[in-house]
Amino acid sequence: MRAIVTVIGHDRVGIIAAVSTTLSRHQVNILDIRQTVMQEYFTMIMLVDLAAMSLSFPELVAALNATGEQLGVDVRIQREETFQAMHHV
Repeated sequence: MRAIVTVIGHDRVGIIAAVSTTLSRHQVNILDIRQTVMQEYFTMIMLVDLAAMSLSFPELVAALNATGEQLGVDVRIQREETFQAMHHV
């Protein structure tokens, strides 16, 4: 199973490192990553593989939310099927 992780907030040092560390800690593999800074705003989207994940999906959501709170950014994760259904026209 794959998922989409999005991160948006004011740019600061360590955002990619912290989110990547949270994912790695729970055996979530990053398949693709795109990030950019638009003026002072940081944006990132990741495609991740959840096949070897060491916790439940709701627990991963909570872990990423905690990371986002520590950084002062919004971190969200959606299963790929949900993301595709929401963005299908």
